[in-house]
Amino acid sequence: MTDNRPVLILAPLQGFTDVVFRQAYVRHFTGIDQAMAPFISTMSSRRLKPSRLKDVAPALNIALPVIPQILGNNPDDFIYLGDCLFDMGYTQVNWNLGCPHSKIAVKLRGSGLLSHPDKIDAFLSRVIPGMKPTLSVKIRLGRKSKEEILDLIAMFNTHKLDEIILHPRTGEQMYTGTADVDAFAGAMKACIHPMVYNGDIVDTASWEKIRQRFPQIRRFMIGRGILSNPFLPEQIKGVIFDSQNADAQDQDRQTRERLKTFHADLFNSYKQVFSGPAHLIGRMKGLWSYLGPSFEKSKKPLKKLLNSTSEQAYLDRVGEFWDMDLKFCPDRIE
Repeated sequence: MTDNRPVLILAPLQGFTDVVFRQAYVRHFTGIDQAMAPFISTMSSRRLKPSRLKDVAPALNIALPVIPQILGNNPDDFIYLGDCLFDMGYTQVNWNLGCPHSKIAVKLRGSGLLSHPDKIDAFLSRVIPGMKPTLSVKIRLGRKSKEEILDLIAMFNTHKLDEIILHPRTGEQMYTGTADVDAFAGAMKACIHPMVYNGDIVDTASWEKIRQRFPQIRRFMIGRGILSNPFLPEQIKGVIFDSQNADAQDQDRQTRERLKTFHADLFNSYKQVFSGPAHLIGRMKGLWSYLGPSFEKSKKPLKKLLNSTSEQAYLDRVGEFWDMDLKFCPDRIE
């Protein structure tokens, strides 16, 4: 019998889903099966320091299996880093061909390479046979046009890949507009490799639409939806907690309490690794930029929180935010 249960993968969001976040997340929430680590940039053997690999240290990633992701366009440096990761115990790595940011794309890294399938072809022809771990790729529809995807898929079909993770936007779109599920369907039809769906799974309604459109897809990657609603994987998996037997008011209280406890754990965990309050507060504000709008009537208190300039001011504003007992309803976000 085929196992059709969904596998949910935490997306590699640079500056958000590092090992500290991943460790704290799985202490408070369930439903995520695997994570892809934020990318590690390739470097020559002379410049690569062990600290660059700390995020994927196996001892720190026991609770949630992780796939390392590599960003780069130099095949020799990629092979070297891939082999280092293999020696750490990773049998698969991922090549980031999806990063949309222009500063990376202009250097022909991330989605900047998608307009050059010939360069990707030459790269894969060197890397796949020369590297110890196997390879998956994370891509977009193209850099400039969604029409690029079919030439890319035809090229990928000539290489041995574990899977293709496709976010159905172009690189130049960044995260604007909507994910093009029709383009994803066309790419999947043409592709011989297993495919992973990534993009705009932000609530249970969007999940159901994607699940119904692509019943043959088993693996799904979610990023921003989890930052906005840490409960989303549990909701997708149908995880039932005792709190769901309580009345609505008590449910709201228990929901806020879980988020409050998660926040405190994450804050204290980051405080152990960041050297100064500016980095600590900046990282936490990043989370609030996604999580905060999921609360009703949160615009003013959230703005006040995000304007905090010291650790104590931040903690005071967070305390005030929790004391307001705002209703958490992420499904209402547009």
